[in-house]
This record gives sequence, C-alpha cells and structure tokens, in this order.
Amino acid sequence: MKRKLTALFAVISAIILTLAACGSNEKEGNSDNIKQSKSKNELNLSSGDDIPTMDPSLASDQVSFTTFTQTLEGLYVLDKDDKPVPGVAKGEPEKSSDGKTWTIKLRDDAKWSNGDPVTAHDFVFAWRRTVDPDTAAEFSYMFENIENAKEITNSDKKPEELGVKAIDDQTLEIKLVKDVPWMESLLAFSSYMPQNEKFVKKHGDDFGTTAETTLSNGPFKLTEWKSEDKWKLEKNDKYWDKDKVKLKDVNIKVVKNTQTAINMYQTGKLDMVGLDAQNVKKYKDREDFSTQSTSGSYFFRINKEKNKDLENEDLRKAIATSVNKKSYVDSLLNNGSKPLDTLMIKDFVKDGKGKDYIDGVKSPLEFDKDDAKKSLEKAKKDLGKDKFTIELLTYDEDESKKAGEFVKEQVEKNLPGVTLKIKQQPFKQKLALESKKDFDISFAGWFPDYPDPTTFLDLFTSDSPHNQTGYANEEYDKALEEANSDEMLKEENEDKRIKKLQDAETQFLDSASIAPLFQTGSARLRQPYIKNWQNHKYGGDYTLKEVEIKGAK
Repeated sequence: MKRKLTALFAVISAIILTLAACGSNEKEGNSDNIKQSKSKNELNLSSGDDIPTMDPSLASDQVSFTTFTQTLEGLYVLDKDDKPVPGVAKGEPEKSSDGKTWTIKLRDDAKWSNGDPVTAHDFVFAWRRTVDPDTAAEFSYMFENIENAKEITNSDKKPEELGVKAIDDQTLEIKLVKDVPWMESLLAFSSYMPQNEKFVKKHGDDFGTTAETTLSNGPFKLTEWKSEDKWKLEKNDKYWDKDKVKLKDVNIKVVKNTQTAINMYQTGKLDMVGLDAQNVKKYKDREDFSTQSTSGSYFFRINKEKNKDLENEDLRKAIATSVNKKSYVDSLLNNGSKPLDTLMIKDFVKDGKGKDYIDGVKSPLEFDKDDAKKSLEKAKKDLGKDKFTIELLTYDEDESKKAGEFVKEQVEKNLPGVTLKIKQQPFKQKLALESKKDFDISFAGWFPDYPDPTTFLDLFTSDSPHNQTGYANEEYDKALEEANSDEMLKEENEDKRIKKLQDAETQFLDSASIAPLFQTGSARLRQPYIKNWQNHKYGGDYTLKEVEIKGAK
C-alpha cells in the first residue's frame, strides 16, 4: 500500500495480507450479505479494509491500487512475469537518441465505460492534476522523473509546464529527466492512470468517492460500493480487450475477522480466504491450501517528533532489537513470511553477479534482547529517567490486536521500564494519523511500486511524504540522488550503483528510525475452479483480467 504508499501503502493487516485479496473479516452475523457464488462467471473475495478512495491522484494505499488494477488501464500493464507490456499504448515508446523524450502511440479502440474514447489528453490531464500542489497528492513524487514535475509540486512552476503533451488524440509525448530502466513499469502504476477531464470536473470533490462518481477504462467497472461493507466489479463491455475478460461479476466483502471469512469460505460464500497461523496448522494438508512468499516489507515507524523520548537513538534501537521476529512470524503468521532486519526485501533485486541486494546491507537491528537492554540503559542515563510510556498505532482487525499484544509483551518483558499502549484504528483513520505524524510508533508496511531498491529507500528521504519518522540526513539524500544520476544508471555502473544504495540503507538503519519486522508471505485456501490467477510483486497485488471459473459445482 509506496507504498507504496504504498502507501503506503498502504497496506492491510499483516496477518491477513495475502496477494489473493483474502483473509480479513467482519463480525459474525453479517456474512449472509454476500451472494453465494457457484456461477461460472462470478467470483467472491474478501478484503480486510474498505477502499479509501477511487481517485487515482489521491490514492496512496494497496487496497485502492489493487482495485485500480482491475478498473483502470494505463499506457502499460504488468504481465504474468511482472514485465510491462502495452495496455492503452499501441506498442513500445519511440525514444530520442538520449532516451529522454518518449513518443507513445495510443490504440484507437480504447474507450471509457461511458463510451468516450481514451485519448492522450486523458493522460495529460491526469498527470497535471496529480502534480498540481492544489491536489495535495501524496504520490506526486512518483512523477519526478518527468520534466518540471518537482518544480510544479514545489509551486515554482505551473502544472501546464509538466513535460507531457498530446501531439494529437492518439500520440503522447513525454519529456523525462533521466532514462531510468524502470520507467515503463512506472507507466503501469496506478498513479499514472488516465482520467476523463469532463467526468472529473463534473463531480468535483465527489470524484472517486462512490461507484457513481468513478469511471473505468479497464477490464472491470465499479458498479456498487457500500462503505465499510462491500463493493462489486462488473465486466466492462466497453473495454477494448473485453474478449479476454471471462468473469462477469466480482464481489468483494469487507471482513475483519479471520474465522468469519473461513466460515464463509466453507459455506461457499467466498472463493478464497487467507489463513492465520492457527488455521494454517488446521488446513495445511488440504488440496486447496497453498503458501507463497510475497514482496511486502513490514516494520514499525518510530516517530521522534511527537514523543520527545524517541529523539534518543539508543531508546529507538532498544525498541527495534527487543522483538523476537522469528517467534512473531512462526506463532502469529506461519504463512511463508520471513523475519527481516532490513527495509528492502529478499529476492527482489540482484546485482550483476546474481547476488541478492540485501546481502550487502549491514543492519544493527536484528533481535538481541541483551543488546536491547544495553541500549535501554544508555537511554535511561542520557534522558535521566527510568520509565517510558509509548503508544503503538495499529489497524483495527482482530489479528492486528493479537500482533500488537505480542509486540507489547516482548517490549515490556525485554525492556524493563518501557510500557507500550496499543491504539487500534480503522484503516483510513490510521493512514490519516500517520500523515499528520500523530503517533509514537506505527505498525506499517510497504509494497514496491517498481523493480528497484529506491522504491523502498525513497520513503525516507527528507522530503518524502511517506517519511513520517522525522529522519532527515543530507548524506542519505545525496546518495540516493547520485544513485539515480545519468552516470550511475548506465549498465556498466550497475554494481557500483547497488553498492551506493546498500551503503545508504545501512546508514539509514543505523539511525533506528524504523524497526524492521518481516517480509510478507501468504497462506490461503483457494477453490481449484479459479484459473489463471495472476499475482504481482509490485504495483497492484493481482490482476483479474483473465481469471475464469472452470469446473465449479
């Protein structure tokens, strides 16, 4: 959720995070609100959280991004191997000799769900709107590789000066700051989706807040949306590639209790469900059970701006090293998740020799209760006090409460004198509190937006909207800037660039501005009649375009 937003990612409860949109659930008694699906053209899923917004300019979370992956289509889309392939674009971009001017031809049969043609103007309008400081888009920084974007978000230039223009209805020209190798992947990301100017202006501030104020150009359209309850996607008959879309309807139910979701699955009201640790043991031998490692990084943001005790680096390090991460993933998750001591994840980026990126990162934040106590004693001496009360902000699902209680028990047992108070909030309210830095420590997660370490490391630059910790380091900022210079981005400098990023991450981790916890995995039950399910390592969690139901009873 850069999410990552994210935002954050934006993100849903770690326990129920599955790339299958499953496993978090609601209170008993409401489970009969969703239609039982035995239709060959209907799929029933669940989500731990409601969609915060259907406005691509304002979205900063994984639930919204994953929904956009079904309802909107950008110039490019991710295929089953997470490679960008043409969507609204007719083919590959035509590049200038320096690689910084891209000309992209659009297909002439792309349409909005109201019948309007999708044109180059829809991309120009959307991108200008997102970088416009009046929009206050959290993900506007994602456009900084387009000429003048940063100056526009800083109010030094006007949105009309953004380096993008419609040559004609079917031709888009983009002026880039650098020819970065992941630019096509960015063009597949939700923030880069087109927007119909006439429709957006008609609905004003209501745009993207209800099913009636959303418009689709992707495989599905949003036709129902009842806040904190459910939403429905229907096949978009105006979509240019509609012949590949097999599902007629997709029903997504907001469910916040894991056992409720499992009961719904058992009675045919869900076609897929995520499992918590105790149910992994129960169902692991079933044919419809599976696990997989996924690409989310979960950690605690430690905010030194609200609770002044947390300005002390030793106190932050004490907290970051006091939680037994292996015990956490084994007892609370048991779903393929792995303990993590870094911000970046495993098996996502490799250097030129095939070595994993995080092998070159040195983290001082591994679990060590003895070191944690030593750090705490230093903090007590420096601050002249023996007791600390710290608030932990987390999500409002059942499983998040269990996770919070586990962390509270670990911290208070391993750090005498530290009291952790748990504050649970609904997804949308939690994001708002984080944005305002109105928290001490926050349980947070990030899913990558494009295939490069900077999708994680950029979170904590001094001017990042996702840097809600108070961390600011000129050397760190400079290292990331140098890593993305034209010289460093040359293929022959790949290993040198990776080393610079690894050193920058090591420096960041040494500040203990976050406490890394785990890399996500998912355990689920999924009906065998669901075919062609397509997960993604970055961007939206999954694509439903070619999913079909075969062999349902």
